[in-house]
Amino acid sequence: MSKTKFIFVTGGVCSSLGKGVSAAALGCLLESRGYTVSLQKMDPYINIDPGTMSPYQHGEVYVTEDGAETDLDLGYYERFTKSKFTRKNSVSTGQIYNTVIQRERKGDYLGRTVQVVPHITNEIRNRIYTLARENATDFVIVEIGGTVGDIESIPFLEAIRQMRYEHGPSQVLFIHVTLVPTITVAGEAKTKPTQHSVKELLALGIQPDILICRVNQPMPKEMKGKISSFCNVKEENVISASDISTSIYEIPKMYKEEKLDQVVLKTLGLELGKSNFTEWEKIIKSLQSAKQTVQIAVVGKYISLHDAYRSVYESLSHGGIANEANVEFIKVDPEKLDKTNVKDVLKSAHGVLVPGGFGDRGIEGKIAAIQYARTKGIPFFGICLGMQCAVIEYARNVLGMKDANSTEFRPDSPDPVISLIEEQMDIDQMGGTMRLGSYPCKIKKNTLAFNEYKQELIYERHRHRFEFTNKYKPKFEEKGMVLSGISPDENLIEIVEIPEHPWFIGVQFHPEFTGKPTKPHPLFAGFIRAAVKFSRKA
Repeated sequence: MSKTKFIFVTGGVCSSLGKGVSAAALGCLLESRGYTVSLQKMDPYINIDPGTMSPYQHGEVYVTEDGAETDLDLGYYERFTKSKFTRKNSVSTGQIYNTVIQRERKGDYLGRTVQVVPHITNEIRNRIYTLARENATDFVIVEIGGTVGDIESIPFLEAIRQMRYEHGPSQVLFIHVTLVPTITVAGEAKTKPTQHSVKELLALGIQPDILICRVNQPMPKEMKGKISSFCNVKEENVISASDISTSIYEIPKMYKEEKLDQVVLKTLGLELGKSNFTEWEKIIKSLQSAKQTVQIAVVGKYISLHDAYRSVYESLSHGGIANEANVEFIKVDPEKLDKTNVKDVLKSAHGVLVPGGFGDRGIEGKIAAIQYARTKGIPFFGICLGMQCAVIEYARNVLGMKDANSTEFRPDSPDPVISLIEEQMDIDQMGGTMRLGSYPCKIKKNTLAFNEYKQELIYERHRHRFEFTNKYKPKFEEKGMVLSGISPDENLIEIVEIPEHPWFIGVQFHPEFTGKPTKPHPLFAGFIRAAVKFSRKA
């Protein structure tokens, strides 16, 4: 751990400035120069994790290989870098206090008064040091959630202040992301909010080394000089982060042109090394030279918040990169969808995707969308709940089980084609349980799934409770549905498909959590390829 450098990314002025993407992009640039990185998110909320939060509160829940339910920023970290992360890369105030309180109850503090300083701050530092020790990377980049000035963030800021004091500026570096807003009427960018934000940090004992300033247009030298002077930051360390017009995957290139990685390495006294950025250059070139556009209908109940399905949208974009296609989204609220309007709503769609989720809101609308895609030959991709809805739709309209359903939505269904494993085994369920994290899946040869994956054993991440009800397997197979993916013990159906359809597949897992722009997930690449083909016929 002694050689590990720590980079802390804080945010000021307002939320949603892109701290997560900035941290991920910096990780990408450092990797391009031959360094190894790990990233960690410190979330100030008191929840243990975002698993029980509404997506409207906190966006999607991103699942790691080891089954941690984490902040969506970990998705950016994995997509922008070569690293894979675990529950140790995601920390919340709830986790910190939970650990400290449990220790206090066991008497570990030997009767001392337990306080924010040093006990809470020590536990925060311990989480950072543990990650550095176990991963042994050159850099640990830590994003502090929230905004400077929030009462919830203070213990985290105090912890990183202590680390700078202990290890010095050669091992600990502070980056502050702020907003330089443009007053619409005057058309003038204002630096005052950034100045105030830095003063907030200074009051907490933290002097930022680098400022990343979010602006509408690239900052002129004069503005950088003004910010430098008022904030006590070198002018070359004031980084202009202007709005990106096309894709977030241009952000690493923007920061490279602003020399962010060079500034970081120089400030820490490290060698620049040679930058190998060709892989990302290819991605950007592919995005800019897309030969066609496809429209994908995403039918989900949290459709009004883009972050609720962030990894799905990003994975669809990766599929576009793989096929030199620009992907546009038709966001469909399933609660407003039924058999009477489904044709009008989906008439311009070249593919239909139903993502995961929980609860019965909008289920009938999703089923209507799936039936339309199935009967009209439109490429269809069902993920988790989307796969379960595809099974229900097929049972109702092909197998003739008019009341087929999931016991999640209708416990007394006469044909529960989706149910809990406990229900299938006639045992009492003991508490809420979910399949979380990476599980193996065997794929049958001569199937669409095998054609896309090109391998017999895969590992994918799960987040669900309900499964395909095994006793119905013979009936589905008899009527033409192929159960092409199954767990190694042959007890859990993982993939379903319809061979006579141009491209129709449902998966019980979440493939959107494992794709990268540099390596699109095979199912998303295949789905967009099928959508491109369909668009040429339409």
